[in-house]
Amino acid sequence: MKLSALLACAALSCVVAAPAMAAPKANVQKITSTPPGRILVGAKVAAKAETFYLSGQLASPVDASQPSEYGDTKTQTISTLKKIKAALEANGYKMADIVRMDAYLTAAPNMAGKMDFAGFNAGFAEFFGTAENPTTVSRTTMQVAALAGPQFLVELTVIAAK
Repeated sequence: MKLSALLACAALSCVVAAPAMAAPKANVQKITSTPPGRILVGAKVAAKAETFYLSGQLASPVDASQPSEYGDTKTQTISTLKKIKAALEANGYKMADIVRMDAYLTAAPNMAGKMDFAGFNAGFAEFFGTAENPTTVSRTTMQVAALAGPQFLVELTVIAAK
């Protein structure tokens, strides 16, 4: 009886003395502003994270029967983000995995030589900070003189990590 009690006590002390397993640290930490804004302050990506660099993406024609019509800045932003979403998913990623975006916008028609930043943000808001994807990205938006063709108003590059 004493031996079995002693063994039980020894077994219990081993369980109690066993170190607790630490929760694994996330590979990606998104740093938000206070209050949360449309974009992140930044993101930290651990060296062990898998990273996907997606080349610049442009909009597709609004209607395949009219291949020269690409729409306004908001329409092109949505089209381009749909292409990005498809490319990410084809490679095992999702929109929430994007940590960095560079947005290149050209002057929009009827905007006195300026980019349509509001139109871009309206399209962006359909993919980030939503019920489907409550996250956002670190981002730079800049106006450029031209893109690959005169019909293009938006080109986006992204980096995703998980």
